[in-house]
Amino acid sequence: MNQTSRRIWRRTWPFLTAVGSLLAIWQVAAFFAPPYLLPGIPKVFGRLLEAVTEPDFLASLNDSLFRLLVGYPTACLLGGLLGLLAGLFRGFAVYLRSLIAILQSIPPITWIPFLIILIGFGNAPIITVIIIASFFPMALSVMNATEGVVRTHLEVAKVLGATKGQLLKKVYLPETLPAFITGAQVAFGNAWRSLIASEMVGGAATGLGFSIRFAGEVAQMGDVLLYIVIIGTIAILFDLVVLEGLKRRLLKWRYVGGGSEA
Repeated sequence: MNQTSRRIWRRTWPFLTAVGSLLAIWQVAAFFAPPYLLPGIPKVFGRLLEAVTEPDFLASLNDSLFRLLVGYPTACLLGGLLGLLAGLFRGFAVYLRSLIAILQSIPPITWIPFLIILIGFGNAPIITVIIIASFFPMALSVMNATEGVVRTHLEVAKVLGATKGQLLKKVYLPETLPAFITGAQVAFGNAWRSLIASEMVGGAATGLGFSIRFAGEVAQMGDVLLYIVIIGTIAILFDLVVLEGLKRRLLKWRYVGGGSEA
């Protein structure tokens, strides 16, 4: 095994062990429970192979991913931009922090009834909830990072005649990039959970959340477990593969080995 393979193995074996232990607990429990109450792993994964060819399943998957891919990046951009502006304008920072303190105390899912009455069923209320849920961690992360910017760098830039735009581009943006990536990872968890919850409570008649709720109502335990596996797998792929890969690429100067080392 060469050095690269050893690095990959050191980074993946804890995760594979965690997945294997959960699957083992599931299968052992299935041995002692009635099949209609807790199907085993072979039956659920067999059902998964059937589901991936079904139009309804693919439509639900596409609808959920569409809502996520519209709402989550929008929240990241808004949160990052307003967080950076808070670094430039002290009064705006106090206003934004107060606004976030008030609004983040309200669980995002509670906005669903209000939004359904206001703008109706469909994608719009769910995407709005995703934006609300993921905006706060992103804005707070970037705003906190702007407060930690090295004052010497700011003073030197001001002495050299930097405008507010140049301060934003040359000082705040590079120094808050790690916080932006960290905020994006935290925001993704909020976005994904809010998406599934919104679909479950009636924000739409399609999506993974709607499908798992429907499977539960008709007591199809195999489909319930199937959707749990899919929801967890998608979240892991986004978080550990897409976002973690993006972080290591953008912040490779912070990692020994240029981002390839764990």
